[in-house]
Order: sequence, then C-alpha cells, then structure tokens
Amino acid sequence: MTTSENASAWPDHKPTALLVLADGTVLEGFGLGAEGHAVGEVCFNTAMTGYEEILTDPSYAGQLITFTFPHIGNVGTNDEDIETVNMAATPGARGVILRTAITNPSNYRATRHLDQWLRARGIIGLSGIDTRALTALIRSKGMPNAVIAHAKNGVFDLHGLKEEAREWPGLEGMDLVPMVTSGQRFTWDETPWAWQNGFGRQSKPEFNVVAIDYGVKRNILRLLAGEGCKVTVVPATTSAEDILAMKPDGVFLSNGPGDPAATGKYAVPVIQQVIQSGTPTFGICLGHQMLGLAVGAKTKKMHQGHHGANHPVKDETTGKVEITSMNHGFAVDQATLPEGAMQTHISLFDGSNCGIELKGKPVFSVQYHPEASPGPRDSHYLFKRFADLMREKKRA
Repeated sequence: MTTSENASAWPDHKPTALLVLADGTVLEGFGLGAEGHAVGEVCFNTAMTGYEEILTDPSYAGQLITFTFPHIGNVGTNDEDIETVNMAATPGARGVILRTAITNPSNYRATRHLDQWLRARGIIGLSGIDTRALTALIRSKGMPNAVIAHAKNGVFDLHGLKEEAREWPGLEGMDLVPMVTSGQRFTWDETPWAWQNGFGRQSKPEFNVVAIDYGVKRNILRLLAGEGCKVTVVPATTSAEDILAMKPDGVFLSNGPGDPAATGKYAVPVIQQVIQSGTPTFGICLGHQMLGLAVGAKTKKMHQGHHGANHPVKDETTGKVEITSMNHGFAVDQATLPEGAMQTHISLFDGSNCGIELKGKPVFSVQYHPEASPGPRDSHYLFKRFADLMREKKRA
C-alpha cells in the first residue's frame, strides 16, 4: 500500500473541541453537545453517578466540569433528574469535559442520549482528553479559568480563545445569582420521589416556609415539602420586610453560584433581619456562606474546591461521620467565626468548615448538599432538624 493509500485508509481524527486554559495551555479533544464556546472556571467532580443532576445544579453556573470518573452518559438522561427549578431555563454548568466518548444509554428511565440532551440545553462538551492529568493540574495549581470550544469542522480562532480565557476575571468577586434566581414568587408542594410511585404532593402542610432562591435545587424543595412544609420560593432580592410579612414558621437560605461576598452585598442585610426576628433559619451552600457573613465571619476562595458525592464530614454535635455531596469553591473561614457562632461540621478531607449554628438561636447551616441528588442520603436528617426547630418555636 502506498503512503497516500495508507493515509486515506485511516479515519480522520482531527480535533473538534478544545479546552484553552488562561495560561495558554491547549487541550485537544472531540466535541459533543452544543457547538460554540463558553468561558468559565474548570473544576473536577469525583461523583460516579448523577451527572445529570450535577450538570443542572444552578450552583455550577460559571463553571466547566471535568468528571474524574471516565464513563459518563451510560444511563442517558430524563426529565425527572433535572435539578433546575425552571425547566425552560438552562442555568448550571457551562461545559463538560469527559475522558471517554458517550455510549448509548442503558437504563429503563432514559428518554434521551446525553449528547442530544447537552445540545438541547446548550451545554458544550469535550471528550477524549486525559481527565486524570487535568485533575492533577487542578490539584497542583488550583482551578483555572478556561474556554471550552466545539466546532464540527475543527476550525478555531485559537488566538481569540486564548485571549478570552486570559481576560475572564474569574469567580472571585462575581455575583452570579441574578442568572439563576427565580423572577417571581411561587409555591412548591412536590415531595420526594418514591420507588414505583414517582413524586408525591404535600396536601396537609404543618409549616409555612419561605425559601430565598439564590439558585435552589428541586430536591431541596422536595425534601422541605416532605417534612411537612408549604414552601413559598421568593427571588434573591426580596426584602426582609416582605419575607417576614408572610409570617413564616421558618426561612430557608438556598444554595447558589458565585462569590458569597458579592451576593452578600444585598443578601446579608436581609439575612441579618431574619435572624433578629427569631425565625428558625436553615442555610445550605451559598446560603451557609452568607449566613456566616451575616454573623461577622469571612469567606475565602478555595484552592480546588469540593465537588463530588463522596466527601466525609464529621458532625461535631453528635460525633457521627456522614458521606456527603458537595459543590463549592468558597468556604467560611472558621478562624473568623465570632463568639456565638459554633462550628458544627468539618470536612475530614481538609478540615474546612462545613456547618455552623448560632448559640441560643434557632439558626444553623451546612456547606454541603444534604438533599443529595446526586449523592448519599446520610444528611437527610438536617431537614428534620429544621422541622423540629419550627415545631419547638410554634409550641413556645
């Protein structure tokens, strides 16, 4: 066989997707999902399941996710596992980076191939790179800013992509909540999914809860409803006066994306007034971080963040260890917690703060995602803890 014949016999493996890091590093792969390009912060996620829930978690706005598990997409996608509250919106990860190509789905709940689903949601994907090497780079140098790009013809403006990655300011100082919060008030009564029954409805609520939406996940709202709550979800900029005028038995501070110090400029004064009212209050993730700010602590950007469904956390109030689902790149600096704010949970990976409660007040929060989805259900007890606080307050 001649050289020309030999060349034509092999398939063309021209790269159709790039990951361009802010330092100029270019990683070549094969595109999937939507075409185009998107800029964000690259983080790695260690979860082995639940990729659809992860990709639709509003807390991932502004980020590009690389999965350390190589086989993503095997169970396909469906409409029940989406975590974005507004099904028509597309907040969540800006891009996804995979080791291996997506196979056909092999799960009875699947309604769509992951590649088709990514295209429909406008999420850019890349496969075929060494995600272990990328993870090692993040562990060594921290989470880099980058541009992910996908073009079927393999033609890219490499200079322009490098410039965009270099000039993006990063998540520090960035308020991303306006991208993901609800535009208007609404009520929620859907309860958690049960085998062979699907989702239920809360028809006899015991509590009236106001949830401030900084980018809330559907399963959080379901678990609140499952604990007997009639949940009213309000936009992130809702005033404390409007919240307290609804006479809530409890106030929930939701998860969300971006820098808590930036969002806190308008959210912290509201949280402070809610605390002062004596209303039982429960925060998760961004809500936890801003509760910390509200009581006088400070937050800090993490080196590589915590992203995955296998993070061990110790509950210092009980001594128990729970395996948790996490997604955060900022943390409350426990060294700055004031007197009266007690640390309740710590990460057993790095000792970082994962929970606080206020002494003498019905107020507590956790850094991780106790609703799971994805992840283990070890931390569901926190929703009962919130319900018990509301019950005690009503009896007083």
